[in-house]
Amino acid sequence: MKPALLILAAGMGSRYGGLKQIDGIGPNEEPIIEYSIFDAINAGFGKIVFVIRKEFDTAFRSRFNKFSDKINIEYVYQEVNLNVAGISTVERTKPWGTSHAVLVAKDVIKEPFAVINADDYYGAESYKLIYDFLTNECSSSIMSMIGYTLSNTLSEHGTVNRGVCEIDNNHNLVEVIERTKIATQNNVIKYNIGENLPEGELDKDANVSMNYWGFHPSIFLKIEKGLHEFMRVNSDSSTAEYYIPNIITDLIESGDMKVRVIPTTDNWFGVTYKEDKPMAISEINKCISKGVYPKNLWEK
Repeated sequence: MKPALLILAAGMGSRYGGLKQIDGIGPNEEPIIEYSIFDAINAGFGKIVFVIRKEFDTAFRSRFNKFSDKINIEYVYQEVNLNVAGISTVERTKPWGTSHAVLVAKDVIKEPFAVINADDYYGAESYKLIYDFLTNECSSSIMSMIGYTLSNTLSEHGTVNRGVCEIDNNHNLVEVIERTKIATQNNVIKYNIGENLPEGELDKDANVSMNYWGFHPSIFLKIEKGLHEFMRVNSDSSTAEYYIPNIITDLIESGDMKVRVIPTTDNWFGVTYKEDKPMAISEINKCISKGVYPKNLWEK
C-alpha cells in the first residue's frame, strides 16, 4: 500500500488576510500546496488527505479535485469543538491544535503517512526521503521527522522561532528545544535577539523541525489517548492546543516510540504574512530556473 500525505490546511489565515492555502505563488497562480502535491506524486505517494474546515470545502474541492485523475484525494474536517464522552469542556474559540488535526484523519488513513503544513514549502527531495522511510522502515515503534538545516530556514525579513533538535548517535530524536527570535548577526546565528534574555549562538548546520512527520497509522490511538487527557486537564480553556511535538515528546519520554530524524539539504520557506508572498514567488521562480519544476506545473 502506497503511503499517504496528510496536509494540515484548517488554519484561518488571519495573519495573512485571506485563505493563504490556495493563494497563487506560481507562474500560473499555483499555490504552495500544488507543488507539494506534484512532489508527492513524483515520489510515489498514493493518496492526499486534506484537513480543512467545513466552510473551506467548496473552495478546496474546486481547486484540487482536478488532480483526482493523478492521485486519490480525500477531505476531512477539523471542527472547533470536540465532543468526547465523559469530558466536559468550555465553548472553544479555536480547535485543539495540530494533534487534533491529525486525529480527524483516522478513519481515512490506514497506511503509513507523512504530515505537512499546507502553507509551507518543503522541497522535492524531502518527499523522496520520507517516502523511502514510510515504505521500508516505518512501524508502530519507529516513526520519523524530516530535519532541515537551520541556515536553510531563516528569514531575510526578521527573526524566526525554530524547534532545534537534539539527536542521539543512532539519528533518533531526543528532544526538540524551542528557540525564539533567531536571526543571523555578523555571520553568526543567534537566538533571543532583542529579548530581555541572554543571547545564545546556534550551529548553522543544526537540524530543526518544520512540522514534517512520518507516521505509522497506530499513531492515531496514541494521539487520541494523549489528546483526551490534555482535554481533561485543560477543560476550562477555550484556546489551549495539543501540538504534534507534545505527543512526540510524551511518546519518546515513555519509551513507546523512536523518531528517526531524516536530514535534508532542501530549503524550506513558509507563508505566514501577506508580506511573505513576494519571497515565496521568488523562491519558486528560482526552483523553476534550476529545472526543479516546469514553468507550467501540470503541462503534459
